[in-house]
Amino acid sequence: MNAFHKLKDRVAIVGVGNTAYGNFPEIDDFGLGARAFRNAVEDCGIGKDQIDGLLVCRVPSYARMGEILGLNPRWTVQMPPHGRMSGMAIIEAAAALDAGLCDYAALIYANIGRSRRVNYGGDESPGVWDPWGFTSPGASHALMFQRHSALYGTTTRQLAEVSVAFRHHACLNPSAVMKQPITIDDHEAARPITEPLRLLDYCLINDGAVCIIMTTKERARDLKKRPVMISGIGAREAYSTASIPNFSLNFWYDEMRDVAAQAYGMAGVGPADVDALMCYDNFSPTVLFSLEGLGFCEQGEAGSFVEGGALKLGGRLPTNTDGGHLSNSYMQGWALNIEAVRQLRGECEGRQVKDAEVVQYCGATPCSRSIIYTAG
Repeated sequence: MNAFHKLKDRVAIVGVGNTAYGNFPEIDDFGLGARAFRNAVEDCGIGKDQIDGLLVCRVPSYARMGEILGLNPRWTVQMPPHGRMSGMAIIEAAAALDAGLCDYAALIYANIGRSRRVNYGGDESPGVWDPWGFTSPGASHALMFQRHSALYGTTTRQLAEVSVAFRHHACLNPSAVMKQPITIDDHEAARPITEPLRLLDYCLINDGAVCIIMTTKERARDLKKRPVMISGIGAREAYSTASIPNFSLNFWYDEMRDVAAQAYGMAGVGPADVDALMCYDNFSPTVLFSLEGLGFCEQGEAGSFVEGGALKLGGRLPTNTDGGHLSNSYMQGWALNIEAVRQLRGECEGRQVKDAEVVQYCGATPCSRSIIYTAG
């Protein structure tokens, strides 16, 4: 048991909001963040002046964001712009709320990557490994998948099951960016990017913003929407192997096993109890690695696990029901967490998982996190 256990069911997500996702050169990240904030405030029905905690991620200035929103919080955090921050931010806010550092926390993420042509690699972030082809995160994930294939026989047709399932969900999501159905053959015929990964294995860079509002269980009872409780938390870093050439060593398997043990132990559930999974999918292989690390299948068996539409609605483990990063939009984990909330509220209409009671978020990265959400 770790110190997280005392937070079980003590903090809730009570409001969620997002903007449209796409190409919006006429608006900046502050404007997008303000729109998502407004939508989240309306979602939970509280007064803006009740919010006394502010966390921002991929927003240039916490102070300017607070000024635009007209907030004077007593707890403020600015997170780095990395994708792994969404799970970390929610856990940090839960701890702050439980400690009494604030009463209502607004967590705001904004991204203007598409309109400003942010490439997440290459010349924008040169490194010593560039001469060997490691010019972007996609290269490292391609190497990891090659290693997984060599060790366990995992095929690109099995990998395609991830992209196909998530595109199926995006077609059911009115807000998703990509609406054209795809097949496994479409995946196999797509343009290669970094062997063996193809275009449909990569996330979608878009402009957009997400806001999450959190408070304590006691305060959540009086708000507009049914609260969604944070019932389990798991965390583990992997700094000793965090440089790109070392990404491929164990697929974050040991870290995710530790994260899973923490989160499941705290929530009192196991993989068999999870009704839907929201899995960080910057690249499709990450989903296979996550399934193995979390214990949904044995190591080396994720390829066969996902065959036959297992990740689709109606399958054994509905995953990324909003379309995920691959087909909804790359909001770096933030949109996946609000999808978890909406599933537990029963608000997802055509993509709703029937009788959803336990939804898990996970991110397999050098800073791995998992959160178990349950209906309040």
